[in-house]
Amino acid sequence: MSEHDEQGPQGPTVRDRRRIDPETFQVREPQTSAAPAPEAPAPEAGNPEVDELQAALAERTADLQRLQAEYVNYKRRVDRDRDLTRKVALEGFVKDFLPVLDDIRSAREHGELTGAFKAVGDAVEQITTKHGLESFGTKGDPFDPHVHDALMQVPAEGIDVPTAVEILQPGYRIGERVLRPARVAVGQPVEAPAADEAEQAGDAEAGAPAADVEQ
Repeated sequence: MSEHDEQGPQGPTVRDRRRIDPETFQVREPQTSAAPAPEAPAPEAGNPEVDELQAALAERTADLQRLQAEYVNYKRRVDRDRDLTRKVALEGFVKDFLPVLDDIRSAREHGELTGAFKAVGDAVEQITTKHGLESFGTKGDPFDPHVHDALMQVPAEGIDVPTAVEILQPGYRIGERVLRPARVAVGQPVEAPAADEAEQAGDAEAGAPAADVEQ
């Protein structure tokens, strides 16, 4: 008889893998579980090397922030200086055209702006306008010493304040910057004689002695 026959028949092996014990109704602990991952050792408090590294990191971070702020300020300064240089160069360029614009205006007023000269004049005015140049000064504007240059003064009736009664040369500006003030003739208000003076003159005439009548 074989050894298997001596031990007798063997049935199937049953493994109970239920999480809840059917008798105690308690949660069973898993038979096998993965070993927990080893935790990284925490830095020791008061470690001089760690404190030194943290101080160096904070110092480098402050240096980077300071360099970034300096770069931003430098870029703003460069942009501002570049814009100012461009404006100064543009103003110098446009100022050279002011006498030409005066000649074009004079020729137009006298009816001499014709033919090829008219085409050239129109092109010059378009170029200067493209660069922001605009003329100002209109007959009847109140006199403003900031934008007007009075070349002469004349008495004028029907006005209450000094007024530009004639535009001798228009003014020019780019934006708010005046390149040349408008050259004008200023009319000064004519003061009417006071009412009391008129009354006094009338009273003097009325009180004059009558002529003697010949006998």
